[in-house]
Amino acid sequence: MLIETETTPNPATLKFLPGRTVMDGGTRDFATPEEAEASPLAEAIFNLGDVTGVFFGRDFVSVTAAPGVEWPGLKPDVLAILLDHFSANMPLFKPASAAGISVPADDEGLADDPADADIVAQIRELIDTRVRPAVANDGGDIVYRGFDKGKVFLRMQGACSGCPSSTATLKNGIEQLLKYYVPEVTEVRAV
Repeated sequence: MLIETETTPNPATLKFLPGRTVMDGGTRDFATPEEAEASPLAEAIFNLGDVTGVFFGRDFVSVTAAPGVEWPGLKPDVLAILLDHFSANMPLFKPASAAGISVPADDEGLADDPADADIVAQIRELIDTRVRPAVANDGGDIVYRGFDKGKVFLRMQGACSGCPSSTATLKNGIEQLLKYYVPEVTEVRAV
């Protein structure tokens, strides 16, 4: 089995492509070792000690190295864990754990105004069809969190979380796209 790697715009994050489906649907972001306990794979990667984030996409795993950790030393260990996991066809999640998009309880998003239903539907459609596929190519994901008085709130995950270019992506890319197609949008913010 060959696992390819790709750099991401976030120098702390590498994207690993095992050549097979990782998640059948949705994504899963692990920002702490405690969150990673739901997945044997994420838990094993966090147990290396030099990792601050693990993200599962449709066909990739993004891993974020801790500050000061160099990828030449960490990459072989991550590759070994991924190779063992996928070669043995081990389950991605432990029984009774929630798979799919994870949303921490303290980050439940805004309750959208029912009067904005058409606007929200347009925003969600643009994010799902134009933004998320492009961001997945860079090893991350962006999740809609809410719309309030012209402001769109998005949560950045995987390689996008903490990426030096994420503000530029948000303002110069996503915000301009949404403003163009949905005139009611005045601003995009990360939460």
